[in-house]
Amino acid sequence: MLRVGITGGIGSGKSIVARVFNSLGIPVYNADTAAKRLMENDPELVEAIKAQFGDGAYLDGKLNRAYLAQVVFKDKQQLDILNQLVHPVTIRDAEQWMQHQSSPYALKEAALIFESGSQAQLDLVIGVSAPQHIRIHRVMQRDGVSREEVIKRIDNQLSETIKMRLCDYIIMNDDQRLVVPQVLKVHEELLQRAGMK
Repeated sequence: MLRVGITGGIGSGKSIVARVFNSLGIPVYNADTAAKRLMENDPELVEAIKAQFGDGAYLDGKLNRAYLAQVVFKDKQQLDILNQLVHPVTIRDAEQWMQHQSSPYALKEAALIFESGSQAQLDLVIGVSAPQHIRIHRVMQRDGVSREEVIKRIDNQLSETIKMRLCDYIIMNDDQRLVVPQVLKVHEELLQRAGMK
């Protein structure tokens, strides 16, 4: 089975693209959702987060997202520390999940595939790309945050240009080109590659 990553900058629409693959019967591991689950349910990770960010990181056993976001999005060093705690646990969880899949290929959807080093566990990576002004607008609409807030988040990620250069396939989600035909083309190629593996 091929292990395929799907990545893109914030607001690129990688979740929408992943849902199209999923509708074709391809299982999708969402690293973001998994990380949130692990940050609340993995005892070692919970203890490590409390040790680093204080007991305020949790409220009644639940992750205090507002508190944590306030700390890490203001300070790149704190964000890096949080990522260093969460990424290895999520990568391990994704690896275990992949081992239970039986489709020709499975997808791991993650914003920080290259930043976390998890491309080492993948055979191929699909990039989802959109112009920055569209990404900013989408995130402002989706999260109800200011333009400045979105730009701050974008600045914490690897540049779109570098990220796309590292990908094996690119799907443009720029509101100009239809996404589904692009997904179908990549899907067919991946099925062929999986058959050859």
